[in-house]
Amino acid sequence: MTFHNQIVLPAARKIKDLEKLMKLSYEYIVILDTHISQLQSIVKLAKTHGKKPLLHADLIEGLKNDESAAEYLCQVIRPAGLVSTRTGVITKTKQNGLIAIQRLFLLDTNALEKSYALFERTKPDYIEVLPGVIPHMITEVYDRTGIPIFAGGLIRTASDVEQALQAGASAVTTSNPELWRHFEFYGSKEERT
Repeated sequence: MTFHNQIVLPAARKIKDLEKLMKLSYEYIVILDTHISQLQSIVKLAKTHGKKPLLHADLIEGLKNDESAAEYLCQVIRPAGLVSTRTGVITKTKQNGLIAIQRLFLLDTNALEKSYALFERTKPDYIEVLPGVIPHMITEVYDRTGIPIFAGGLIRTASDVEQALQAGASAVTTSNPELWRHFEFYGSKEERT
C-alpha cells in the first residue's frame, strides 16, 4: 500500500526547494522549516499548484508546537495534514479531520517501547520512522502497531528508498531533490510488481 500512489513524499526545507516542487507532479508534499509569517503564503502557493501540503508542526519558527498551535494550523492555515512528535498535536489534527503523521525517532529500546504505548493512545494515521535506513525496524514498527509507516531521515540513495519500501514503508520522505526527480514517475509498489 502506498501513500496516495506516491512512494516518495518530497520534503522542502527552503523556499527554492518548494519552488522546485511546484514544477513536479507530486500531489502530496512535506513542508519542513518555515516561519509563522510564511505559512499562509506557502500553503496557498502549494494549493494553487494542485499540491496537498503536509506541514511539520514542530519546525515552524514562531509557533509553539502545542494543541492551540495545531488548532490554529488546522482551522486557519488548513494544510492536508500535520507532522509532529507531540501527542497533543496529533490528537488535535485527528479531531480536525486532517492527516496526522507522528514522528518516531529510533533512539533505544526503552524509548521505542514507550512510543508503542503512546501510539495506542494517539492512533496517528501514519508513523514516520527516523532514521528510515533501518529496514528491520520499519517492519517491526508496522507489525507492532498496524499503522502505515513513512521512512525518513538519512535517506540518501535510490537503494535506501527501495529497501525502506521492501521493508513495508508506505512511502519515504526525503529532502533530496535528486530522489524527487528519480522517483517522480516511478509508480506505486503495486504497479511495479
